[in-house]
Amino acid sequence: MLKIAWSDVFAHSLPAGHRFPMEKYDLLPEQLLYEGTITSENLFAPEPLPERFILDTHDATYWQRLRDLQLTPSEVRKTGFPHSEELIRREVVIMNGTLQATEFALAYGIGMNVAGGTHHAFTDRGEGFCLLNDIAIAANYLLRYKGIHKILVVDLDVHQGNGTAQIFRHEPRVFTFSMHAGHNYPFHKETSDLDIPLAAGTDDKTYLTILKETLPRLLDEQQPEFVFFQSGVDVLATDKLGKLGMTIAGCKARDRMVLELCHRHKLPVTVSMGGGYSKQIAHIVEAHANTFRLAQQVYF
Repeated sequence: MLKIAWSDVFAHSLPAGHRFPMEKYDLLPEQLLYEGTITSENLFAPEPLPERFILDTHDATYWQRLRDLQLTPSEVRKTGFPHSEELIRREVVIMNGTLQATEFALAYGIGMNVAGGTHHAFTDRGEGFCLLNDIAIAANYLLRYKGIHKILVVDLDVHQGNGTAQIFRHEPRVFTFSMHAGHNYPFHKETSDLDIPLAAGTDDKTYLTILKETLPRLLDEQQPEFVFFQSGVDVLATDKLGKLGMTIAGCKARDRMVLELCHRHKLPVTVSMGGGYSKQIAHIVEAHANTFRLAQQVYF
């Protein structure tokens, strides 16, 4: 059964003025339930992640200062959110959503989080709407507690996964692959194991050709036991923070390629939603909904 992390804190604990397009966290499951792609049995509500799993990835001093609302104003500004107890709880719930989705992926082949993909969070700081790094926390969980020896991170958000790259730069068991807009945030890029910066306006055909040439080769070369897929839909031409030229159909073809490859190779995969900032919320929800529809089609 497809299991999907969702909680009302994903959207409703955000500060006023920061809720668009974050209402997608409510609208997306509503759409999937309405059309019959999922039922309520597919959804699970994670509790906050126990602190010990956060500390397997993040610096203890940073986590304590974040938890206790002691970051400097400059540090808070870099995250993009005014901090509050509710915001920190939201982040910790999202972290556990991805970790629990990883357990479901081990059991059923795939697990998903309506939120997550917080790839701009570093070991010791947050940036770009990311306070903690859910992909890194779940990957370290697999390495430390589940006997997994090789992980591939497939980050296809329009922005480079700089935090994830920094966290795993000295960890050979985790291969980080980021394909993103080259001239976009973050303006100082970290070094992933493989970075593919794309030109502004890259269209569906070019994007999908590059991905088709790259991802099967990585699976053959790296022989991962587990995949994390950051499936941000800010690759759309309509996105306010992206600089690529993809359509909703092209984004769906991207997701199909990743999920079908993982399924064909019998690789469990955890999917985090990542970014999406198109002016029309319907574009965001439809592009994200395709990822869940494909998960049902490919795996179940």
